[in-house]
Amino acid sequence: MFYKKISFKALCLTTSLLITAHAIATQNTVIAAPTQSQQPIFTPGVPNIDAKGYILIDASSGNVLAEKNADEHMAPASLTKLMTLYIISTELKNGIIRLDDKVRISTKAWRTGGSRMFIKAGDDVTIKDLMQGIIVASGNDATVAMSEHIAGTEEAFVNMMNTQAKNLSMNNSHFIDSTGLPNPQQYSTPRDLAKLAQAITQQFPEDYRLFSQKWFNYNGIRQPNRNRLLWQFQYADGLKTGHTDDAGYCLVASAVRNGTRLISVIMGAPSDQARSEDSIRLLTYGFRFFETHKVYNAPSTLALARVWKGQNKAVPVGLANDFYITLPVGQYKNIQTTIQLNDPLKAPIAKGEVCGTLLITVNNHLVASQPLVALENNAKGGIWRRVNDSFSFSFNKLFSRPNEKVNNG
Repeated sequence: MFYKKISFKALCLTTSLLITAHAIATQNTVIAAPTQSQQPIFTPGVPNIDAKGYILIDASSGNVLAEKNADEHMAPASLTKLMTLYIISTELKNGIIRLDDKVRISTKAWRTGGSRMFIKAGDDVTIKDLMQGIIVASGNDATVAMSEHIAGTEEAFVNMMNTQAKNLSMNNSHFIDSTGLPNPQQYSTPRDLAKLAQAITQQFPEDYRLFSQKWFNYNGIRQPNRNRLLWQFQYADGLKTGHTDDAGYCLVASAVRNGTRLISVIMGAPSDQARSEDSIRLLTYGFRFFETHKVYNAPSTLALARVWKGQNKAVPVGLANDFYITLPVGQYKNIQTTIQLNDPLKAPIAKGEVCGTLLITVNNHLVASQPLVALENNAKGGIWRRVNDSFSFSFNKLFSRPNEKVNNG
């Protein structure tokens, strides 16, 4: 049998895990990190949550730890403002607006009903103050003022909101206004709002600090943050409450303990107290019974993939982003890492092109996967290389054995 081995080294970021494996050109699976002795781990059921729907995720891995009706359309109330804030932070990050820019308050913004920051028509208010008014006081007036400042009209701003929702794969969300005032055509889901909260915490760490602000003073009025978790749960540092008669009581909460950030979303709770207590129950459950680990750094080389008819015979492949997994406490020692390389790979190969898949299993159950991408370009080789590889590929395909697994334990 004719085959060629390609060596690679993959480093797992735990001190106990060093993986070395070999990928054979005619195979598409390499298994690394054999399981250790397995012991049963007891993880209790999710606490009883009195809400229409909820979800609990780890912010780094995105893994879901608990859920109920997570994809059901529900009225988001003021949780809608999280998308408004996401767009504001995007504009700030891109340098289009600045925190000390002043916004002229329109009559429409001033007249907007519901919760208010108490700005006045004709006033010039800084963007930082308006963001605090949206986050802490849930000010509908401040929200409309920012939507008009960024897009000209609130209607144009709503188009931006729905576009961003698609970009974040919030596939079950639709926005009608920037504030979350009742409208049967405005809806979201616990899962979509968790994605949005995850994006805010990861993409805008500087702006995210505003979400932990407990009080806000403006125009002689001092208002408390409606998120009770900032007082009741020592690890909480955000994000946003919402309430209407149609939506019930809602809360998107985030908390960090020992470097692990969890996000909970509760929608349709019967009371302010219930949404707070149930959020604490969910977050406590997650911190107690799950742990998150970074498995690989990006863009470390995890394998060398054979490339036919290329300038180089192989291309390094790895991950586009750092790879985290969240598992029940005690199960991380049982992970098994499997690399599947696409076969055949033919030049040209562009940097970032998907060349395979990284799979993580525990006790033979798939728990996570990520695409493996080319870390370099590999253009077409010269005529001699292409002719030689055409012959080698045909010969190799004729005489090689079917795909096999190599376990380097």
